[in-house]
Amino acid sequence: MSAKPKALSGLTRRLIQDGLIDQDTAEKHETAAAAKKMPIISHLVREAKVSPEAIAKSAADEFGTPLFDLLSINPDTLPEGLVSDKLIREHHAFPIFQRGNRLFVAISDPTNRQALADIQFQTGIATEEILVREDQLSAFIDQRLGAVEEEAFTDYGDDVDLDLETIDPDQADEEEDRSPTDDTPVVRFINQMLLQAIKLGSSDLHFEPFEKTYKVRFRTDGILHEVANPPIALAPRIAARIKVMSQMDISERRVPQDGRIKLKVSKTKSIDFRVNTLPVLFGEKIVMRILDASSAQMGIDALGYDDDQKALYLEALHKPQGMFLVTGPTGSGKTVSLYTGLNILNTPELNISTAEDPVEINLEGINQCPVNAKVGLDFSEALRSFLRQDPDIVMVGEIRDLETAEISIKAAQTGHMVMSTLHTNSAPETITRLRNMGVPAFNLATSINLIIAQRLARRLCSCKEKLDIPANALLEKGFSQEEIDAGLEIYGPKGCDKCNGGYKGRVGVYEVVKITPEISKIIMEDGNSLQISQVCQEQGFRNIYQSALIKVKQGLTSLAEVDRVTSGH
Repeated sequence: MSAKPKALSGLTRRLIQDGLIDQDTAEKHETAAAAKKMPIISHLVREAKVSPEAIAKSAADEFGTPLFDLLSINPDTLPEGLVSDKLIREHHAFPIFQRGNRLFVAISDPTNRQALADIQFQTGIATEEILVREDQLSAFIDQRLGAVEEEAFTDYGDDVDLDLETIDPDQADEEEDRSPTDDTPVVRFINQMLLQAIKLGSSDLHFEPFEKTYKVRFRTDGILHEVANPPIALAPRIAARIKVMSQMDISERRVPQDGRIKLKVSKTKSIDFRVNTLPVLFGEKIVMRILDASSAQMGIDALGYDDDQKALYLEALHKPQGMFLVTGPTGSGKTVSLYTGLNILNTPELNISTAEDPVEINLEGINQCPVNAKVGLDFSEALRSFLRQDPDIVMVGEIRDLETAEISIKAAQTGHMVMSTLHTNSAPETITRLRNMGVPAFNLATSINLIIAQRLARRLCSCKEKLDIPANALLEKGFSQEEIDAGLEIYGPKGCDKCNGGYKGRVGVYEVVKITPEISKIIMEDGNSLQISQVCQEQGFRNIYQSALIKVKQGLTSLAEVDRVTSGH
């Protein structure tokens, strides 16, 4: 038995009768329009299913209402302040002139009697309808009020099904109910941006207000790309919505705030966002870091270590004590390298504790402590507490000061494995940095087992093309004559619809230095980073640039990308 046809409005039935749409299309668009709380005429015109001229003619014939040309109206004669912007938007109706005790309202759907009733109730003036074309009415409303609602987001797709989890859902619901962020277009836009960033494999989202523009940029494969320009008038609503999602104080705009969002993108996968707000000249800049817990489960083979470097990594990881340091600039993958090691060590036999600012990836079986400077819980204080809790392995998010460095070294010298990060450019410079902090050379020489310096280079897409580079240029870049004579092939980016400018994904480039007796001797003699680097070369430890050339030789990345991430050294 066939389903009973859905009851349609008089205007929709007239459009079917005139052959402009069929029954199925009408039912589908009435349902979609109702879901979006907009007139079906607006939906049909927006979806380009029926021309606004044809709809206006059918409406005039069906209801015996003359059609008014809205372009002929004089803006100076418009009644001001009688009807709220919200009501105009809600009913898609605009008062265009008043004659005595009657207010004439432009509408494109004569069946929208509720619009006239609500406007009459708000103004206390009897209303009459004026039939106008839908496209003229939409443009007129946007011109008078500013295109800051649905029309601002027509390029960002339909509702995105993302499940928001918060630390305190009741509090979040209560906050959202009383905040100005129950704006469906803004909610949908932000959800779409989050989903798009996840699909692109981006690491960060930047929401940036300027004087006359608003920019949304994604950092994908280490490079920022501009992806959207919503109206600047929406800046406060976008900021408020993100702050509600992140459990921040939406009324505080004067100081930076930190928060966290957990989005469930499927039944089995959820992704965390670390959120930070910063007051800037024209509002609040918001940066969201995507924290994908699955990155810690990739395994060491997926990180891009060469075989000899991987062997050194695993050897140091399984030592009973000592320091394991990872260094590099922000966004170079240090956290993933450390978490990969922690994941390998994560067994019931070991007590593992981490102090992080903030905790980026949640790992089952590891005690993760977020530092909180406001209450005095910094890295050094967390470390002191760890050492009273019988740890086997301690991970410190970053060694920033002498106190943290000294406690870490003492822990490494008293039977614990200590893993941490620093912000330096190379492994030899890590020693110099710790010496400059005030750590004695003897402690460094006897406690550090391994130092890894790393970068992330963009990986060439499968559309890559072979480059014809002169031999003398390859020699200058560091390749040997033997490699060139053996038929060295160098590839560069081409670009296709599956990649970003010829690149897709990233590959790690590493300098892995084991602290050998020879290197320990240089450290004890208080040698500088150049002397340590020279000994590292003699011992066969490749620097980052040399490791990157191997990735070029393997066809994984380009010479231009190597120069970008290693500064050509």
